[in-house]
Amino acid sequence: MGAKMKLALAVLCVATLYVRVAQAGDPVWKKFYSNFGDWKVKYPGDADTTGQVVELQLDQSTGSGFRSKYSYLYGRLGMRIKLPAGNSAGVVTSFYLASRYVKWCELDFEFLGNWTHEPVLLQTNVFSEGVGNREQRVSLWFDPSEDYHFYGVVWNQDIIKFLIDDTVIRVFKNTANLGVPYLDYQPMYMYFSLWEADDWATCGGTRKVDWSAAPFSAFYTDFETDGCEVHLDYPNLNSCYDLLYISDYGNYTNTHLSEKEINDLKTVQYNYLTYDYCTDVDRYPTVPPECASNWPQYYSGQ
Repeated sequence: MGAKMKLALAVLCVATLYVRVAQAGDPVWKKFYSNFGDWKVKYPGDADTTGQVVELQLDQSTGSGFRSKYSYLYGRLGMRIKLPAGNSAGVVTSFYLASRYVKWCELDFEFLGNWTHEPVLLQTNVFSEGVGNREQRVSLWFDPSEDYHFYGVVWNQDIIKFLIDDTVIRVFKNTANLGVPYLDYQPMYMYFSLWEADDWATCGGTRKVDWSAAPFSAFYTDFETDGCEVHLDYPNLNSCYDLLYISDYGNYTNTHLSEKEINDLKTVQYNYLTYDYCTDVDRYPTVPPECASNWPQYYSGQ
């Protein structure tokens, strides 16, 4: 019996705690549940598609959101989203991963609502052991309210890739050797929400929500949870580490950047990046230690 087959069988022996992949086509409520604004969480579609799409709504009474039933350690995790159309100033559509530890870990996608005819800004952030303030903002080169686009991460022992469709827009490499804690032992839940943040989200808070356009709606579909699914908050994670070596998300293709990914990343960061904490000398007179490893000009050396 080959080594990979033995390892696969060993992983199956603890399947009661760890399940690798959600079944395609399952209704959303098999893996997720509403966690606020229940009456604003909708499941549009006909009899054949109900449960495949989640609509979140926001009005003056409340926003809405949902989250995964289980957490994940490593994987390809994301979904396709269609943002609110029209003037969405002050409205934030979000997808993020977060743990429940005291010093938590978190990976953020926050779409900052736009004033009519202005590009939508996507803010990403990374928290490791409770320390964040690693914001980057990119101006999207398409209208995210016209159609669905995939947003997600590939997360493994070496690197976290932030993706839009098949384009890498940001990376966070494992720089534990520089004293920066990496996201490698805290399973994270998937969260999705639509909420009001007009004190900061658009033009520094000068553009307020136009409530006459409410309710605002964001749509989520095609959820990807190809990862190590964890059913306990504080589990033994050995099988998740073992699973890396027989998974797609843990193989060489995903632990490194291809030439195309390097070029895509440079294109995005040179043409669409509007803010990067690494270059904010007012906040960080000394450049944070992880920044050099995550800047595009260094990626060719991997």
